[in-house]
This record gives sequence, structure tokens and C-alpha cells, in this order.
Amino acid sequence: MGKGRLEAFSDGVIAIIITIMVLELKVPHGADWDALQPLWPVFLSYVLSFIYVGIYWNNHHHLIHAVTKTTGGVLWANLHLLFWLSLIPFVTGWVGEHHFSAVPLAAYGFVLFMSSFAYLLLVRCLESHNEALKDALGSDRKGKISMLLYAVGIGAACITPLLGFAVYVLVAIIWFLPDRRIESRYKS
Repeated sequence: MGKGRLEAFSDGVIAIIITIMVLELKVPHGADWDALQPLWPVFLSYVLSFIYVGIYWNNHHHLIHAVTKTTGGVLWANLHLLFWLSLIPFVTGWVGEHHFSAVPLAAYGFVLFMSSFAYLLLVRCLESHNEALKDALGSDRKGKISMLLYAVGIGAACITPLLGFAVYVLVAIIWFLPDRRIESRYKS
């Protein structure tokens, strides 16, 4: 089974996710700088979510570029990832509207955790049919550390919400650059 449709569909869904997020940004009611003040939590949560969706899009691109074969299981694993990514606009809006409150931030972390888990499943499905990819990725220590940090961030969000948010920012910083393990082996 070819990978072209998988990549095109995923790119389309990710583009829609970003579009939904930006459409949730509301224009301020005033025309001065003070009118922006109440919108900073919404904008800050949007920026972090945009970065996360960009990270997933970038790494997904590298991942799919590296494979030669997909299967029905890969398609389902990819849909599982897209499902969790599609919830990012919802939790982003919730976090922004409620100014980084504990429950919305914990839910945000849960969606990030599940997105990470779904990405890990997609990688495992792809590795089972693409030995070179498996060799390139190795043990995926960075992915496992990220999942642990998300769990820490969820717990921290319940106690000190901004600390939970800081943990989510830390994971984004860790992943900001594309996965060099794939990029170094597959040049195009």
C-alpha cells in the first residue's frame, strides 16, 4: 500500500486543526493596547498549541518520508494520532478561556500525553514493516521521556497550574527541532 494518500490526508487534517485553532482567536473589543490584556491567555495557549501541531506535522513528515510500506494497521494508527491531535483546538480554547486553570491544563496535558502515545504506536506499526526505520529510531528515549514529562505536567497542573504549563513548554522545546535520527539517514 502506498504512503501518498496517508501523507496527503494527514497534512489536510493537520491544516484543518490549525485553521480551527486560529478561528477561535477573537478580535479585541477595543482599539488600544489595553484591549489585548484579557486575551493574553488565549493567545499564549494558541502559540504553544500551534508549536505542538507544527512539531507533530514536521516529525510525521520525516517519519512517513522514511517508510516504503504502509498497512491497514498503519492507517488505523495514523487515524488514532489524528484523533488526539484534533482535540488540541478544544483543550487550547478551554485553557485560554479559563486562564490556565487546573482542570483545563490537566486536560490539555492528557491530550498531549495521548497524542504522544498515539505517535509512539504509529512509529511501532511503521517499524514493524520498515526495518531501516527501526534501525534509525532506536529506543526512542526522547519520546518516552516526553510521555513521562506529560504525566508530571498533568500532576503539576492539578497543584500549581503554571508549573504544569511550564512542563508542557519544556517538552515542546525538547521536540522543537526535527528528529535528526531520521533526517540524517534519509536525505531528499
